[in-house]
Amino acid sequence: MTVVVDRSAWGRLKVTGRDRVRFLQGLTTVNVEALADGAHGWGAILNPKGRVLSVIDIAHIGDAFLIACEASIADKTRTILERYAVMDDVTFEPITGPAHQEWTDPVDVWRAPIVEGANDASRADTDPQVERLRILAGFLRYGADVDEDHFPFETPLAQFLDYGKGCYVGQEPVFRVHAQGNSARMLRGLRVSGSEPLAAAEKIKHAAKDNAGVVTSSVVDGDATLALGYLHRTVWEPGGSVEIAGRTATVHELPWT
Repeated sequence: MTVVVDRSAWGRLKVTGRDRVRFLQGLTTVNVEALADGAHGWGAILNPKGRVLSVIDIAHIGDAFLIACEASIADKTRTILERYAVMDDVTFEPITGPAHQEWTDPVDVWRAPIVEGANDASRADTDPQVERLRILAGFLRYGADVDEDHFPFETPLAQFLDYGKGCYVGQEPVFRVHAQGNSARMLRGLRVSGSEPLAAAEKIKHAAKDNAGVVTSSVVDGDATLALGYLHRTVWEPGGSVEIAGRTATVHELPWT
């Protein structure tokens, strides 16, 4: 089943100028230099300590790059870009109008491009089918599943981190943790028994660790509940069992396969 997701309200910026490649390469986790014309990639803008300021998609379109992000962080993202662009020949042009993505499965959610133009089958982010696929993919919602308290390697953004791309803002702490292999927590999928909705920030317990993590998002799925939550490294192994609000939950790697 294909789910078409409306992206018309998302923030979109066309980035042009002589320094566009160097600027984006040095500011984002995306390997912009390696993006072929027509390709796109997900990544983040980090602060110098490696924390996630914004989650973005960058598409290479001819002589420009198109940056897209959730509407809730559109202004913040543009402000960050403009602050760093003082000495660079780059121009940011807002793009408006209809846009969408087409999702077919949890893996495809992170691979589907944002397509300009309307689609009559488009659904809002709040649609249950959209939310179900989003959670199965671990597709991040800023302010819920990730914010300035998180590192990219704690989230599904880890699959896109290129440790050979060279320097960018926040690279040093990200590389250091990768080399040491000592991330303290990881976002995981959780299949929770029972169909009662879960509260955001619901605590996750484990037999060996009472404070094992916290729920970030959830959606009812038939007689069960699908959720995203951060788990401590001692309990994040896929296939393991934890407890949420007195209910049993099975741990899944993201995206769900």
